[in-house]
Order: sequence, then C-alpha cells, then structure tokens
Amino acid sequence: MENKMVLDTRTKLMNAAIDLMAAKGYKGVSTKEIAATAGVSEMTLFRNFGSKQNLLEKAVDHYHYSIEMTHIFNENVIGDLRSDLLMISQMYHELMERNRKLFLIVLSDHELVEIREKAQKHPRKLLELLTNYFKDMESKNKLVSTDAEMQAITFMWMNYGAFLSQLFVKSELTAKSKQDFMRSSVDLFVRALSP
Repeated sequence: MENKMVLDTRTKLMNAAIDLMAAKGYKGVSTKEIAATAGVSEMTLFRNFGSKQNLLEKAVDHYHYSIEMTHIFNENVIGDLRSDLLMISQMYHELMERNRKLFLIVLSDHELVEIREKAQKHPRKLLELLTNYFKDMESKNKLVSTDAEMQAITFMWMNYGAFLSQLFVKSELTAKSKQDFMRSSVDLFVRALSP
C-alpha cells in the first residue's frame, strides 16, 4: 500500500491538473504549470504519472463513479423501486456534478479519445449494476417481465442526457428543476415497470 504522502502528492497533482485544464484546456496547460500549482517539482509529476495524458487518465479513473455506485447498490438499495431509482438518480447526478470539470476536459478535446474509451468502464459498471438490480426486482415479482438491460440503459441515458444538457451551457433549458426531472422520470419508470 502506498504511503499517505505519495497519495497526497498524487491527489494534489490530479486536482491541480483538473482545475488548470478546465480553465485553459488540455493543450493549454504544461506539466511545469501543473506541478507548480500543486506545489511540487515537475520531476515529481513525471515520477508519479509519467506524462500529462497519464495524469489525466488516472484522474478520470480516480474520480469517476463506479466504486461509489457499487457501494450504493450494495449498501443502500432497499428493494423499493421508487425509492431506489430516485436515490440512484440523485447519487448519479451528485457524482457527475462533482466531476463536471473532468467531463468538460475530456469531452472538449478530440485528442483525448483514448481516455474517453478507457473511461467507458465506469458506465459499463453502472449498466451491470442497474441490469442486475432490475433482474433481481423482477425475480422478486416487484417488476414486470422486461428486458432488464434495456431498462438499465434507458435509465442511464436519460440521466446522462439531463447532465449533458447543462454541461456546456449555463442557461437552463427549462424552469423545471433537476429534482423535478428526477422525480418525474422515476415516476415514469415505476408506473411502466410495476406489476
């Protein structure tokens, strides 16, 4: 296990990179600038990450949601479709909003395709968790017979679309709140999928 000082240094470097790249773009930031902002030498950055791209890749992996979502499914799901889907939706949006800068960085630069591809493991994990949840609810007769994976991907894309609609623009598309959206979309799922 890595010691706390190494982990703290890596965290400082990742946070500095995220803040700088969100403000200036991936190409607009040098490793020297990232290191200086983190309060370490450029050599320390290279020793820990090897390159700016690897640093960003590790930040995406470190701050993404699959570990927290796994914990939520394992510890917080109670077997009530409305409560569970609302909680999952709320946590998803909290985690996505917390990682907003990372999404702006990775989605804004066409040269970061490789990082976007590797980051797909996180939504794949969420798809697996949701699919298994829907299958489990169906086996307990708490859900109509359905294509669990299709329902999972529909739920994910609906929430991802809501997040993306406000990622690049500050103005609201509607006066309806995100909470209103989550309650309404969960209600639709519950009405459609309840036995």
